[in-house]
Amino acid sequence: MTVVVSAGPTRERIDPVRFLTNDSSGRMGFAIAEAAARAGHDVVLVAGPVALETPRGVRRVDVESAREMLAALRKEWRRADALYMAAAVADWRPARKLAGKWRAKDGGAQRARIDLVRNPDVIATLTRGRRDPKRTVVAFALETGDGERRALAKMARKGADWIVLNGPRALNADRTELSVLGADGLRFTLAERTKARAARDLVGLLKIDVRDLVSRT
Repeated sequence: MTVVVSAGPTRERIDPVRFLTNDSSGRMGFAIAEAAARAGHDVVLVAGPVALETPRGVRRVDVESAREMLAALRKEWRRADALYMAAAVADWRPARKLAGKWRAKDGGAQRARIDLVRNPDVIATLTRGRRDPKRTVVAFALETGDGERRALAKMARKGADWIVLNGPRALNADRTELSVLGADGLRFTLAERTKARAARDLVGLLKIDVRDLVSRT
């Protein structure tokens, strides 16, 4: 198969030296790309700004912003069989990027304001909100509180086949614990393990039957 993986954060520029971003390290996405390549798939990794080495046998496309990531994924998705959307794409970006350094403090102001506009929904744009029986789309959700309900709603809204649910402890960590929810009602837990091991199990979602890979909850 041709597998596209997104990884890392996006940066949304305020001015030439400042940006909005998040704590995503990109490790999970890079581990999935490596596992998919080792499984024999042709892999394209669309990566936000991270300091990680490209896995062997993987073609890498570097991007910075959410809109750049969408453009790159649109191009690669045309001829792909599967998508793992592990990137932590910023939901919002500044309404305009300043040409020069932002100097709000120079006037003595004690408060400042940045107007934000919504970024495009990358997966929903690619899938048009509908599942394709000939392709596999795996979404990711980092949630707190009632995370499962939100993750299921997100999976349906984005037209994904699977959604991988984790919590904030996974950020910048070497280990993770994941709940994997399927659009067909199948669900299982990947108990605490390294991200490399979790990645191998997630690549197993491309197989016909994942029940042999992990235990169901």
